[in-house]
Amino acid sequence: MTIAIVVVILLGYVLIACEHITNVNKSLVAIFCGTVGWVLFMCTGTDFINAMHAEEYQAFLDGVQHSVLLSQQFIADHIFLRYVGQVGELVLYLFATMSIVEVLTNNECFSFVETILRRRSTAQMLWLTVLVTFLLSACIDNLTVTVLMLMILRKLIRNGKQRMYIGSAIVIAASCGGCWTVIGDVTSLMVWGKGAVTATNFSAALVLPAIVATVVPTLFIQRRLPEHLDLDRPAYSFRGDDSMLVWWQKALLLFFGIGGLWFVPSFHRITLLPPFLGALCCLGVVWVLHEIINKSRIRTEQPQNISSGRKLQYEVLQVMMYCVGVCLCVDVLVEIGAMRAASAWLDANIHNIYLASAFMGMLSSVLDNIALVMAGINIYSVGEAVQKGYQASFVENGQYWHLIALCGNVGGCLLPIGSVAGFALIRAEGVSVWWYFRRISLYAFLGFAASVGTYFLVDHFLR
Repeated sequence: MTIAIVVVILLGYVLIACEHITNVNKSLVAIFCGTVGWVLFMCTGTDFINAMHAEEYQAFLDGVQHSVLLSQQFIADHIFLRYVGQVGELVLYLFATMSIVEVLTNNECFSFVETILRRRSTAQMLWLTVLVTFLLSACIDNLTVTVLMLMILRKLIRNGKQRMYIGSAIVIAASCGGCWTVIGDVTSLMVWGKGAVTATNFSAALVLPAIVATVVPTLFIQRRLPEHLDLDRPAYSFRGDDSMLVWWQKALLLFFGIGGLWFVPSFHRITLLPPFLGALCCLGVVWVLHEIINKSRIRTEQPQNISSGRKLQYEVLQVMMYCVGVCLCVDVLVEIGAMRAASAWLDANIHNIYLASAFMGMLSSVLDNIALVMAGINIYSVGEAVQKGYQASFVENGQYWHLIALCGNVGGCLLPIGSVAGFALIRAEGVSVWWYFRRISLYAFLGFAASVGTYFLVDHFLR
């Protein structure tokens, strides 16, 4: 049964990597494979729980005569529910952040971004776009930031080819910006939730490599663009009412929305409650402010400008479903002992965390960085020292956890199919994998190599 489960999940990973060819939604594939994996696990679960949870299972039996039903009950109550709780925390956090961004978007709190970015000079607009994307993705998940910035980009630039290049820079900046904070990306959130890193140490270790991974490819992309961009004329919208928010109201919503997300790590450290509760608390504050600020429009039933948020809703909901499926796949691999075998193979054959992380980063450009990083962080447990010389790498804030997050996110930019942000670019601008490979992949690889080298130098200097 172990072979059957591994084969099903590997086939699922292949289909996920080939989504741009098969047009089969990878969220559907991940959910299906995760569900089938757990059903197969349940069929022969007794063998697995005797191997992985022998003492806990014997305590559960407590003298009761063994039966298949008891083993299934143990799996459902003591194994599966634990993983469901972890997945639920992740989904609730994504739901809270998505709702916060939607409220801010519907109140046009990001309208200032379009004004700031409207520059005819290529250098000014490109670097401002990259800077805004990098900073926003540090506190909002990179898919949401990418979709938001691509929508703004379509309003600004008329030329489709120029949008493809700047859109590629947005994908790289969003992926790199999301990897240096524990709330900036799903994978970083998973590493933090595992207890492998602390928020301050994680950001201090990865901020400089993330900046390098962003700057290097952007310098080369700038050379691909003309000196002046083909800008579209600004559109002046009228909502048909007199309830447009003034600048200080938008700034207030933005402050509590973005500032509240930045406070989530501190909330977790002070209260020891899960991060999703901090995000939900932030959502509650932003929602109350939204109701107060828009009370006149709500009372008169005037229509709200919600068209811009629909695309954000669809994209993030897809990511939620995809994360649930991938988590189910990875969790069942942990329970059948596949991750333990993978760690033994890595220690015996690679025996170097830089090579192992770089390999996973390169692989994430094809198989999707979320799936690879989730698998990578479950290969080892916090503090585990399979080999004596590795002990410092796997403790809390160890090098391995930094590298797996950095390489997974930056490596996912090598191809547009390596990240959810890249898929957003494919759908928004029709960028093909071949076009991206010929024109962007080399620049992204140089940034990838430079970021890993930067981390090595900084880590060597600090230690």
